[in-house]
Amino acid sequence: MAIEVGSKAPDFELKDNHGATVRLSDFRGEKAVVLLFYPFAFTGVCTGELCELRDQLPRFQNDDVQLLAVSNDSVPTLRVFGEQEGLEYPLLSDFWPHGETSRAYGVFDEEKGCAVRGTFVIDKDGIVRWSVVNGLPDARDLNEYIKALDSL
Repeated sequence: MAIEVGSKAPDFELKDNHGATVRLSDFRGEKAVVLLFYPFAFTGVCTGELCELRDQLPRFQNDDVQLLAVSNDSVPTLRVFGEQEGLEYPLLSDFWPHGETSRAYGVFDEEKGCAVRGTFVIDKDGIVRWSVVNGLPDARDLNEYIKALDSL
């Protein structure tokens, strides 16, 4: 079960698609975070969702908000995927220990070995203010993220 709205967001330390270390706590007090979990790079629904975010990036990554996308892919896979799709926001690898961060947020599918489609809007104090979790085949509605960010 996914962590609940009103809970403190679990901190994590993951490598991005360029090998840099990213911690959720790095944004505390500075920016709200849209934390998006997706199953795998190079798959149809995932690529569509991430490209839609790319096309509306100023709404999700600006002076007040940071977008972080997490999958269970390796760093080299995410590097190629990001370059191929022109994704200019951090793609974080929850590859090893496999799914540790996805499990902390309650969005890891043990049978499939990957994260389901979970999104968490986390305020500047590190509290989850909104979330949605969809199954593997079900794309999310970005307009819902925008409404959640506007309410912060």
